[in-house]
Amino acid sequence: MCERSNEANHVCLCPLEGVIDTIGKKWPLLVINSIGNHGRLRFNQIMDELKGISPTTLTEMLKELYKEGLIIRESFAEIPPRVEYSLTKDGLELRGAIVPLLEWSSRRSQHANKQCSTRYKGIAAHQFAKCEKRSSQCIPCTSKRSSR
Repeated sequence: MCERSNEANHVCLCPLEGVIDTIGKKWPLLVINSIGNHGRLRFNQIMDELKGISPTTLTEMLKELYKEGLIIRESFAEIPPRVEYSLTKDGLELRGAIVPLLEWSSRRSQHANKQCSTRYKGIAAHQFAKCEKRSSQCIPCTSKRSSR
């Protein structure tokens, strides 16, 4: 239990306990961003977006994100069966909350001219579509970032 303070500037970190275990891994934020960039995605579409993730890892990530209430899993009674994933309100809020972190990171002077990591460069979801219309307006990954 978190000991709460009456100080106005006190923020309790206890609510992060379960979520940080999930989003602190390699793939969850990329999965959330991928789904958020497109609105709704099927399993194989997420696989295509996240080159390098194994089907087993993606399955586990989707289960964890669902358990944390960050994504919706919608099954359709069709043949062949179809499942689509979308973000919950909390998932959308999390996605929105990482934008300032991405912008802050790209503004840091010591990283302004650094190339994108090869770890993420081939992954479409490492770019963040900033507008609600899901246009191509992203925080781009270019070979050299300019300081803003």
